[in-house]
Amino acid sequence: MLVILGTAVTAGKFAFDAWLQAPGPASDSIVVVLPKGTGTEGIGTLLGKSGVIGQPVLWPVIVKLSGRQALKAGEYEFPAHASLAQILDMIRRGQVVVHKLTVAEGLTVQQIETVLREAYGAAGKLDGTPAEGSLLPSTYFYTYGQERQDLIVRMQRGMTEALDEAWAKRDPTVPLATKEEALVMASVVERETGIADERPHVAAVFENRLRLHMRLQSDPTVIYVLSHGLGVLDHPLTHAELSTPSPYNTYASDGLPPGPICNPGRASLQAVLHPLASEDLYFVADGSGGHAFSRTLADHNQNVTRLRKLEQAK
Repeated sequence: MLVILGTAVTAGKFAFDAWLQAPGPASDSIVVVLPKGTGTEGIGTLLGKSGVIGQPVLWPVIVKLSGRQALKAGEYEFPAHASLAQILDMIRRGQVVVHKLTVAEGLTVQQIETVLREAYGAAGKLDGTPAEGSLLPSTYFYTYGQERQDLIVRMQRGMTEALDEAWAKRDPTVPLATKEEALVMASVVERETGIADERPHVAAVFENRLRLHMRLQSDPTVIYVLSHGLGVLDHPLTHAELSTPSPYNTYASDGLPPGPICNPGRASLQAVLHPLASEDLYFVADGSGGHAFSRTLADHNQNVTRLRKLEQAK
C-alpha cells in the first residue's frame, strides 16, 4: 500500500508540474495591473478576466501548492501562452513593466510638468512647482504607480550632481563667478542652439560679451518673459517685443538674467564652462539650421543681410 501510495503521489506531482508548465490560453502578450492590497483570489480573478489563465477559480489552490513566496503587486506584461509556472514566477519575483520617461534638453519647468502629467502609470501630484533650471534632462525609468514627486526629486538630484561635477572641472578663465551663474548661462546657450557642436561657440560669444560689458541680446530670454515661463510663443518675435521691460530681457538689461530660462543638459553645462577659444561677439541664423558667427558688427550685418535674402528667396 505504501508503494502504491508513493507511486500515486509521485505521479500526481509530475502531473501537477506538467500542468503548471503547459502553455496558457493567451494568444498575444497581455498587460495586467495587480493593485496593491489585492488578495490571492482577486489576483486570480484579474488574471482570468484578462485571459492570462483559463481557470481562475483554481488559482488560490495553485498558489498554495506551488510555494510560499508572496505575490507582488504591479504592472505585468505576460507573454503569449505564458504557463502558470511562468506567471507565478513573474509575480513572485516582481518582474514588472519598466516605463521610460524622456525629458528633453531645454524644456522649461512648465513643459516638464506637462510631460509628467502625461506619463502613463505615474501617480500623485507634485509638491509645488520646482525652480527653473533645477531639473536635469535625461531618460528616467519608473514602474507603474511611481509617484511623480519621486521623479522630480530624481531630476533635482541629477542636476545638482551634474552642476557640481561640471563646476569642479571648469576652465578657471570663464567669466562666471558661481555655479549658479553657470547654470543660467547654460540655460541661455541651450535655448539658442540645438546643434551640439555649436554650443561651445555660442557660449564663447556670450562670455566674450560679458567680459566687455556688452548686453547678451539673446532672443530666448525675451521669449521666456513674453511666454510667462513657458518658453515658446505662437508667433515670431517682433522688433517691438525686444524692448519688453524685464530683468530677464537681455536686450533691455545688462549681464545675465536673474535665473535660468530652461533646464539645460549636461552638454550645455560643459559648453559654458569649457567654451571655444574665439573672439567672436555675434551670431545669427545661417538659413540652414545653424548659425554664422562673426567678430565685428560689420561682418555680422553682412550675415544678417545674407539671411534676409535667403528668407525672401524662400
